[in-house]
Amino acid sequence: MIGIDKIQTIRTDMSVVIVCNSENLNSLREGVLSKQQLEYIRQEYANKGMEFFSFNELGRYIFVGIVKQTDIDYKDKEKYRRLGAKILQLCDRKHVKDIQLLSTIHKDMILGFVEGMLLSSYVFDTYKTDPKRLIHPFDNLHICDKDISMEDIQSLRIVCEATEKCRDMINEPVTVINATTLAESIKNMGQETGMQVEIWDKTRIEKEKMGGILAVNRGSVEPPTFTIMEYKPKEAKNSRPIVLVGKGIVYDTGGLNIKTGNFMNDMKDDMSGAALMSCVMYACARLNIPIHIIGLFPATDNRPGQNAYVNGDIINMYDGTNVEVVNTDAEGRMILADALAFAKQYNPSLVIDAATLTGAAARAIGPFGIAAIEKDAESFMEVLKTCGKRVYERIAEFPFWDEYDECIKSEIADIKNSGESFGGMITAGKFLAYFTNYPFIHLDIAGVSFTNKRDAYNRLHATGYGLRLLVEFLKTYHN
Repeated sequence: MIGIDKIQTIRTDMSVVIVCNSENLNSLREGVLSKQQLEYIRQEYANKGMEFFSFNELGRYIFVGIVKQTDIDYKDKEKYRRLGAKILQLCDRKHVKDIQLLSTIHKDMILGFVEGMLLSSYVFDTYKTDPKRLIHPFDNLHICDKDISMEDIQSLRIVCEATEKCRDMINEPVTVINATTLAESIKNMGQETGMQVEIWDKTRIEKEKMGGILAVNRGSVEPPTFTIMEYKPKEAKNSRPIVLVGKGIVYDTGGLNIKTGNFMNDMKDDMSGAALMSCVMYACARLNIPIHIIGLFPATDNRPGQNAYVNGDIINMYDGTNVEVVNTDAEGRMILADALAFAKQYNPSLVIDAATLTGAAARAIGPFGIAAIEKDAESFMEVLKTCGKRVYERIAEFPFWDEYDECIKSEIADIKNSGESFGGMITAGKFLAYFTNYPFIHLDIAGVSFTNKRDAYNRLHATGYGLRLLVEFLKTYHN
């Protein structure tokens, strides 16, 4: 990740980026920019609507970005994030290693610009052996702004570093991140930040009768794990904890309902929920957010080998519920159900789960936001939506009508693990909600956790989408 510091004055021997909005364009003065450059910028913006300018002064670049201001702050801030990503990518192409930031905009918008640069600077090149193919982002951003403090910079950096850690975990292949090493990665984050982490092996999971986890694991040669992470600051504002649950399917073949075509290509990302939620806790601990949080992370792969579970099986879950299996590719909800039932013992004020759970969610809203449902958590959901706009990791709430309960009823067991051909995201949520007795929010991140198309500050593959949303929510929660 790039380095960031503060400077008092702009140096004349280093490239500089000037960021402003359409409302204060006239505040640009001679100094860094010449009179001719200023006239050119104002003329081209007025006549052609040009919003980006680049001047090469013998290898010292001056970039000027203008954002057309609206009356919607969160949309404006996203424009600055995207501008930050654009500048970083341009610096890479121009081999600019250091750049100074000079702005005439509000502090919050400047931080959006810096955030875009930080998030865009991520690379995953661990397995590239040809030096010519390695990606080297530029090194340092120097901020010249009296309103931005080093504390502001450090807080932003922590969140972006947690996002980077989340992306790394998801991008690693299953040969590196299996259920055991995923648990160890979470434990390492706990040790770094002083959080308590307990890892259950297969023997303990069998003792606890977590039938959902054990059923999905039956086809694998690798053992499952169940990891409990706890962040409990001394002056926590909440008397009852928030529980975060993350799906840890480290690789999903679909089981005996095996995935066809290229639908298995990205299935190393099926543990994105566990990576996301553990890294949210990592960020909260580093930021010293005064909220008691417990993380639950069931993990296994889903394979068709060994004595794999099959359609028609009746699985006895952790809470005693009997589940009829009608689709072995609906495995994420099986392991999450055990974790959600286990969460009851904490008497939580709220439980949020994150999972790459359904293709239905991805098809419904694409890569533009998180599909979500809530049960007895309407006020929490409204705050989450507001936070989602603020960081531009948005929530699309789906209906959760009682009629959908009928879709998961079984003729031979308590419920079945997949519903009808419609409402797949909702019926998956209904299955999960069956195991809850507390305020509950389900986040289906299937459409946003992984991408094969670069978009602004998200590099290819793992995005870490949802981390900034949840950290913002938890920061808001204690106010």
